[in-house]
Amino acid sequence: MAITTVTLSSLSLHSTTTPRLSFLKPTTKLHPLSLSISPKSSFLSPLSYHPKIITIITKANSSDIDTSFFDNLNPEEEFVFDPPTPPEDYIPPPSFDEGPLETEEEIAAAYEELYGPAYSGVSVLGKDIYVMDSKVKKTSGWGSRVKKEKIKDGFDERVVQVRRVTKVVKGGKQLHFRAVVIVGDKQGRVGVGVGKAKEVIVAVQKSALNARRNIITVPMTKYLTFPHRSEGDFGAAKVMLRPASPGTGVIAGGAVRIVLEMAGVENALGKQLRSKNALNNARATVVAVQKMRQFSEVARERGIPMEELWK
Repeated sequence: MAITTVTLSSLSLHSTTTPRLSFLKPTTKLHPLSLSISPKSSFLSPLSYHPKIITIITKANSSDIDTSFFDNLNPEEEFVFDPPTPPEDYIPPPSFDEGPLETEEEIAAAYEELYGPAYSGVSVLGKDIYVMDSKVKKTSGWGSRVKKEKIKDGFDERVVQVRRVTKVVKGGKQLHFRAVVIVGDKQGRVGVGVGKAKEVIVAVQKSALNARRNIITVPMTKYLTFPHRSEGDFGAAKVMLRPASPGTGVIAGGAVRIVLEMAGVENALGKQLRSKNALNNARATVVAVQKMRQFSEVARERGIPMEELWK
């Protein structure tokens, strides 16, 4: 392709689609159908960005292409790569695996150069670890509206109750939300937590964190039921727990059922005897579970084999 750039001192256009080329006199003979006009933008020449410069692309003839290089080449011939011989004093560079190993300080410095100080709070390059990056400020902090990811520690969360509570202060009443959440891994570990906040999502997060701090282990048999019957009370609530045969399922209601399901109990009987408060019944269930003991534990404390317990 041949390119001709023409500068127009005065060019009047009737419209954006039909330019008038009465003043155009290129030095190259052009075909009338091989014109491409770009008044403002063209990637072929930096001068074409000027509003009074028009870049004209002309069609090149086949005789202008130099093909003398391919006259002595046979396309069907197979060529063998023959690299040049290296000089006598040439020493090949060492392989990547043969180089010296990096020390831990060098690795830590390279990591900090790319990603910043590590979570350990130690800066190898001497940077201030308490200065927050501007990008981090935009994605976190007050008013960022970024949802926090759930903690992936193997525990499932179940919201039992969300209530509005008010606190009477000097200026009036403050409205908050109280959430009761039960977490468990369905393998014998369960926890009950409660949290308050001005928003429901924050209250649920605080209660889930509180529940993870109060994890207990539920003693179970190979049939996924209790080893023996137990009762527990918390406040005005009282809960009665009984073991059940395989296939019975969890027959309980309210917060007792949720606590047993999150703990992984599949066959059990539960009953709320007094108060219907969800938080007190959940904590009463935890108290009743903590009173249970495995047969092997009792036999070890008494110093007798397990077979002697049933005589």
